[in-house]
Amino acid sequence: MSIEVKNISKLYGNQRALNDISFKVNNPEIVGFLGPNGAGKSTMMKILTTYIKPENGSALVNGHNIFDQPKNVQQSIGYLPEHNPLYLDMYIKEYLAFNANIYKVPKQRIEDVIELTGLTPEKHKRIGQLSKGYRQRVGLANALLHDPEVLILDEPTTGLDPNQLIDIRNLIKTIGKSKTVFLSTHIMQEVEAMCDRVIIINKGEIVADKKLSDLREDQKQTVIVEFDFRVEDAFLKRLPKVTEVKNTYGFVYEITFSTSKDMRSHVFDFAHDNELKILQLNQKNISLENLFRELTSN
Repeated sequence: MSIEVKNISKLYGNQRALNDISFKVNNPEIVGFLGPNGAGKSTMMKILTTYIKPENGSALVNGHNIFDQPKNVQQSIGYLPEHNPLYLDMYIKEYLAFNANIYKVPKQRIEDVIELTGLTPEKHKRIGQLSKGYRQRVGLANALLHDPEVLILDEPTTGLDPNQLIDIRNLIKTIGKSKTVFLSTHIMQEVEAMCDRVIIINKGEIVADKKLSDLREDQKQTVIVEFDFRVEDAFLKRLPKVTEVKNTYGFVYEITFSTSKDMRSHVFDFAHDNELKILQLNQKNISLENLFRELTSN
């Protein structure tokens, strides 16, 4: 177990940022830590990196206790904070060499992480000359210098353009094949593209903890159909896997099914068997974004 959090709570004055949080993260695994602004994501990250201490609870990172063994925790993780702190007047290799000396890792490791993070074309530039995407790569390279088992990434894709997003996403997916990656974000598409599992936090409490594969299997589906005649809801509820039927207006119905399988053929067959004409027939899946909104809207 790479990360194990038990009953963590954190207060800022009278404001409760985290309330009795517990979860585990395996190795290797990429886990997305989601929540609206102010939900407690960055606070949890800072606790795991030993930057701040909780009021209650405990946490182990790579088997090291955040209270009793903070140095061991720090040495065993790679951390990329939300606001990536870099010395803009330093060259990439100079900056990485400075940090390699702190970690006491061989100089060859600098070249390894430069290649791994795709910095080779820019490695002779000052950090201040780099785009936001390449600065994120420098932050990732620095986090990887000492070859940690756990990477903690706080909003690693914020502010990147579409091309940069794809590059950083692919890099994180590659890293996640052999390491634990625990990343916070509020971008649903990034989670669906990168993560094995998602933990959703709202107002300091975990409201969901699911594998992405299970979430996809659990997905609901809504079929929007317009007939040429009114149909009683009770008849539509006889369709397989129906959980809800709404007559939104006129002869238009929203039929929700407890499956991600395309159920439009069943609706078509229903119309045919009951001598109804279909004027429109559309499908929409209830995505991670919809689930996020449902769980964090209150």
